[in-house]
Amino acid sequence: MFTFIVLFIMLISIFLSLVIVVFFVYIGLYPSPPVEDPDSGGALVLITYFGTASVLVSILASLIFSRIPLSPIRKVIRASEELAKGNFSVRIQLKGPKELRKLNRSFNHMAEELGSLEMLRSDFINNFSHEFKTPIVSLRGYAKVLKRKNLTDEERNDYLDIIINESERLAELATNVLQLSKIESQAIITEKTTFNLTEHIRTVIVLLEPKWSAKHISFQFDSSELIVTANEDMLSQVWINLLDNAIKYSPSYSEITIVMDSIDQQVRISIHNDGPGIDMSQQKYIFDKFYQGDSSHASSGNGLGLSIAHKIVALHDGTIQVASSDDTGTTFEVILPSI
Repeated sequence: MFTFIVLFIMLISIFLSLVIVVFFVYIGLYPSPPVEDPDSGGALVLITYFGTASVLVSILASLIFSRIPLSPIRKVIRASEELAKGNFSVRIQLKGPKELRKLNRSFNHMAEELGSLEMLRSDFINNFSHEFKTPIVSLRGYAKVLKRKNLTDEERNDYLDIIINESERLAELATNVLQLSKIESQAIITEKTTFNLTEHIRTVIVLLEPKWSAKHISFQFDSSELIVTANEDMLSQVWINLLDNAIKYSPSYSEITIVMDSIDQQVRISIHNDGPGIDMSQQKYIFDKFYQGDSSHASSGNGLGLSIAHKIVALHDGTIQVASSDDTGTTFEVILPSI
């Protein structure tokens, strides 16, 4: 409404200017016959002054009112320049028509998302550096200790075990980074086969037996025999990562529940554990690269497993989501097309 009023005033000003110009052109082309009136000269001067003033006022009003509708655009331009400089805290406050209010919300939401992405980028670099640096420092430190001649055989074996574990950790991290890089460069899935998904997940559970048996964890597996067409090797990484997390965060002597069903040519796989819940503020980041809810990095893992799982599921035109709380535990649900 405000914009229409401004445009109306501008049009009126321009119209008055045109009327006055036409009037003076008409006077010049068709001058009135001279009248023997001593006051006629003063009247003509008055009309001239009035016409000139009207033209100037109209032009000035047009210039002023033409800038009013552009004021919100100038605010957006200034805020955009601040964003380009890296100031992601900038916000705008536009008032007026519905379109301006919508632009206000969209711009502020964009600035907020850019700020979040910048924070994630910074966290990614810090976590990446930490994950690679820690095992390298350990390897160097214990290798130096092994050069001492006064070590007992037991101490030497302990230090060698630490070096082996750190080497395996570094190798696993390098493998995951390369695998994630390879997956992210893929646009389509190749080498699809049709296989029994239920038996496939049973095989993964057996593969992880040393981990869950060490914590005396049992499984409740509720599923019929479901068939899918997918890349079997890639999906193995999904179940390994999800089940490994479920085992890691499950308390000893607990139970992991796996439920599988098929609805409308889709297969749903639900993996639930009774471990501590994931904070709501962290749930939207758990599929980001190198993100770990434990900022101290005290727990094992490098924050790549869920990122890999998420990308593989997306490549299969599926979805993966999490539901978690301290009261009910954590459930990951994967939905895949069955064909």
